[in-house]
Order: sequence, then C-alpha cells, then structure tokens
Amino acid sequence: MDDHHGAEAPLAPVSGEHAGELSTKGLSAGTVGLIGAVVIGISCIAPAYTFTAAVGPTASVVGLQVPAIILVGFIPMLLVAFGYRELNREMPDSGTSFTWASRAFGPWIGWMAGWGLVAATILVLSNLAGVAVEFLFLLISQLSGNESIAGLADIRGINIGVCLLFMLGATAISYRDMQTTQKLQYVLVSFQVVVLLFFAGSAIVQGASGTGFDSTAFSWSWFNPFEVASFGAFAAGVSLSIFIFWGWDVTLTMNEETKDPEKTPGRAATVTVLTIVSLYVLLAVAMIMYAGIGTGELGLGNPEIQENVFFYLSGPILGPLAFLVSLAVLTSSASSLQSTFVSPARTLLAMGHYGALPSSFARVSPRFFTPGYATIVSSVVASVFYAVMRFLSENVLWDTITALGMMICFYYGLTAFACVWYFRKQWFDSLRSTLFTFVFPLVGGVILAVMFVTTLVESMDPDYGSGSNIGGLGLVFVLGLGVILVGVVVMIWQRMKRPAFFRGETLAKAAPESLRRR
Repeated sequence: MDDHHGAEAPLAPVSGEHAGELSTKGLSAGTVGLIGAVVIGISCIAPAYTFTAAVGPTASVVGLQVPAIILVGFIPMLLVAFGYRELNREMPDSGTSFTWASRAFGPWIGWMAGWGLVAATILVLSNLAGVAVEFLFLLISQLSGNESIAGLADIRGINIGVCLLFMLGATAISYRDMQTTQKLQYVLVSFQVVVLLFFAGSAIVQGASGTGFDSTAFSWSWFNPFEVASFGAFAAGVSLSIFIFWGWDVTLTMNEETKDPEKTPGRAATVTVLTIVSLYVLLAVAMIMYAGIGTGELGLGNPEIQENVFFYLSGPILGPLAFLVSLAVLTSSASSLQSTFVSPARTLLAMGHYGALPSSFARVSPRFFTPGYATIVSSVVASVFYAVMRFLSENVLWDTITALGMMICFYYGLTAFACVWYFRKQWFDSLRSTLFTFVFPLVGGVILAVMFVTTLVESMDPDYGSGSNIGGLGLVFVLGLGVILVGVVVMIWQRMKRPAFFRGETLAKAAPESLRRR
C-alpha cells in the first residue's frame, strides 16, 4: 500500500482459520478525531437545508407544538443511536448496518440492511444536489437583484447539468483522503451554524420586542406534545422529525478511520444528535416568536412559503444580510452532498470486502486510502437517478424526501433489532446492559417499524407526496417499495454469483456461545 501511484487493489477477506471474522479493509486508520467526526456528522444532516424544508409543513400539522414534535422525533433517533454505539463498541467495522445485521441475523438480512443504507444515501445524494442547484440560482438572484435568474433552476436541462457538476465536485473531494474532507467540512459547517445562530437570535429579538411579522410570546406549552390536536397530526409531525435528524450514522461508517474506533464513533453520534436537536429547537422557537403559525404572508402556516421558509423570512429578519441565509443553505446542501458520500462508499467497500458484492467494490485507493471505486459508483448511480426522476416528476425533491423517510426507517430499524438480538445473552447482566442493549434499541426499532409500515400503506394513495403516480399508485410508494424489491433481486443474483458470503464463509453469523463478553 506504499505505492502512491499504483492501481486500486481489493483486499481479500480473511480466509482459513479466521474465515468469517471481521477484518480491516486498508482504510487510513486514526485520521479522524471526535471533533472531526461530529463536524462530518452535522454536515451530513445538513441542518440549514433540512430545517428550511421541514419547519413549515410541521407547523401546519402541529401548530405551536413544533418544538415538542422535534423533541419527540428525536427520541427514536437517540434510542437507535444507543444501539449503534453498543454494536460499534463490540464490532467497529465500516460496514455498520450490513456487518452488524449479518453477524446478528445472518447474510440475507445483513445484505438487505446494507442495501437499505446504500439506497437511502443514494436517494439523498440526488436530493442534495438538486437543492444545491436551486439555492445557487436563488443566491445569484439575490446578489444581482435580478429575480428572473432564480427561474433558471426550473429549466430541466440547466438544472440537471449544474446538478451533475455539483456531483462531480463532491465526488472528487470524497475520493481524496479524509483529511481533505475534514478541512473542508470545518469551514462549511462552522459558517452554516454561525449563520443559523445569527438568524435565530435576530428573530427572537424582533419577536420579543413586538416588531416581528406576527410576534408571538414564548410559552413553555410549545414543548408539550399532548397539546397536538390529533394522533394523525402527531404521527405526521414525527415522520417529518425523523427526516430532519437522518445522517448522524455517518460517524459510525468512519469507525475504521477514527482514533479509538471502539469509543469515538459512538460518542460522536451521541454528540451530533444532541447538538442538532438543540439547534432545531432554538430555530423553531425563533421562527414561531417572529412569524407565528398563521397563514398570512410570512406565517409558518402559509403553504406558499413552506418549501423554503428560511428564504422568505431571511429578508424581513436580516435585511441586507439576507443573502447569508441562502449562502448557508447552499453550503449546507453542498457540504452534505460531499460528506454523505462517506457512508455508502464505506458500506459498499465492506460488502465487496466480505464477498457480498463484486470484489471491485473492495478496492481502496493506494494513494488516498479511500474506497475510490465505491465512491465513483455511488456518484454515477445518484446522478442517473436524479436525472431520471427529474423527467418523471417536477416535484422530485418532495417525492425523494418522503421515500427517503421510508428507507431510513427500514435500515435504522433493522440495525436496532440487530443490536437487541446480538446482545441477547447480555440483556440482564447489568442495568446498563438492560437499557442500552435491550430496552432502548427495541423501543427505537419498534417506533421506526411502525413508521415504515404506516408510510408504505399511506403512500399507495396517488395523492400522497407530490401527487405524481405510476399506474395509479403514488410515486412515493413505487419508489420506496421498488427500491426494496430491486434490492431483493440483486441479492438473489449475488447469491448465485457469490455463494460463499451467503453460506457464512466470509462473514459468519455470531455463534450464541460467543455473545457473552469475556
């Protein structure tokens, strides 16, 4: 691996006496610390981008209870994060969901868990690129004072062309070493968070002084989820909350590249979700205090502004500095586009390494020690998916976000249940073990399973999501179920081509006697 100019070469999985055990994959060990992992985790979540798209619809559903719903949606994410932490402590491996589910349930369920993670990140990669395109033209429009420039993002050819350029740039950075990724993310994430805090502070000051659009006095009742009008509204709000927290698990897929891999990734995941929920609650309170939840021009309940609340509120709140918010959302989506590549590339690397996919996916760049081949494949698939979806549906962003929520529930839920089953011999060893290996991941997994089934059933309605449909079925349902069924087909094909993995020869299911810690 010292040849910095040689061709990429796959590392073969362990064979012989240690066949089926975990093994390293040639990644650059010890290059990511706790702060670096947290920054990349925040970047992957993309708070500026996700919140501007989610806060309006959430306010329309639950009214003043937006802060409460954010906290409720945070609960399953935190519970699942505890399960991830325990699995990583036991088995630090870049395959995360794929590897852990394979060790807990066997190769078939493990393969589908890996597929769910890769599919979710491919969906969001195309989505992020599309958002970056829209905000690029919005920013140019604001800075130039020419409103017509913003409309260029609606021209299909221009939209797809610029989207592919964003994807190309993100791929080039992701292909390079993790130090390059960290340096870029420190700058982009810091800028994004500073702008959001500045925006929130300004909104709170104006709302408290009565100079806001619809100044609303702060109330602790906003944090009471029992004041939500109906269970349907409650469930819809929680579904949106799950989407805005997704991405923290990228800290775990870097576990073979972090310092102290058994502890740092789990700690980074916990710090990331706690940081994000604090930022979201602050922003929600600030927006309600300034704009209220009515349907007036700037009210959070106005459907005309809900696709991009930050954009519509930034001018009235920040005046001539409004462009900073558009720039923050642009950098949010662009930085997340780059950091999100980390997760599918390392999962595909692990799947290739253990023989669940062609060995070409196990190639690691001898110069940068990154999963080069898997990174490029992820980029190509995401680019093609976005281009095709743009032709199928003008509301591609809305539909892919909703389908993404289904895939998140699918593979997060599988991983949570893998934690529960893998540690079944240790459930009652101590109070800590009972909570972190049994109760917390089980509750989190059940919540996500219920959300998955509910969304799957409701999305069959052609009016669900953007209203686009194929053969009378909602496009969101077709996307969500279609992606899973494609995974099943590819898995069966791989079973015929690569039976060793499916026989447990390259990554074995953990034997019951090995499940108790020594």
